Amino acid sequence: MDAATTLAVAFSLAMDAFSVSVAYGVCSKGDSGINALKMASSFGTFQMLMPVLGWMTGEKMLDFIAGFDHWIAFGLLLLIGCKMIYEATKQQTLEKTKPLTAYVLLALSIATSIDALAVGLSFAFLKVQTATPIIVIGIVTFTLSLAGALLGDKLRRLHVNKIEVLGGLILVVIGVKILLEHLTLG
Repeated sequence: MDAATTLAVAFSLAMDAFSVSVAYGVCSKGDSGINALKMASSFGTFQMLMPVLGWMTGEKMLDFIAGFDHWIAFGLLLLIGCKMIYEATKQQTLEKTKPLTAYVLLALSIATSIDALAVGLSFAFLKVQTATPIIVIGIVTFTLSLAGALLGDKLRRLHVNKIEVLGGLILVVIGVKILLEHLTLG
């Protein structure tokens, strides 16, 4: 996987975590610096772990799906991208934010990294070396989550949904690129 694609995947996956961080920063009261570090650390860690789990699962399934793995990667990225776009465009209201307990942080971390699990599956199907993309995904997610939480603390209204739409569109484009590469090479 080239550097540009790796960064595009990392930024796309980090959009959910960034959005949640901004929203939490806007709505929460209390020690924003500590909460920002907690969210960034947890989101970055989960964004690194989930692709590894997806990749390990995909490696076990690889022999069974070798003939159509590019379609699966395309479908997963298309599904994730469209889901992100849909969720970003539906009406949302900001509710009073729950305190950032360990349980809330764990739930948010899992929820924002489910799509990274699917990306890990596509890494296995495409036989991508995973070490560098996983590290980049974690660093980008940590950085954007930290920035998002601190920014959210300063801002009252930010059009977060537009950022998530962009992330979804990037995943769809990467899925199409993967499909086209395999169709033209195969």
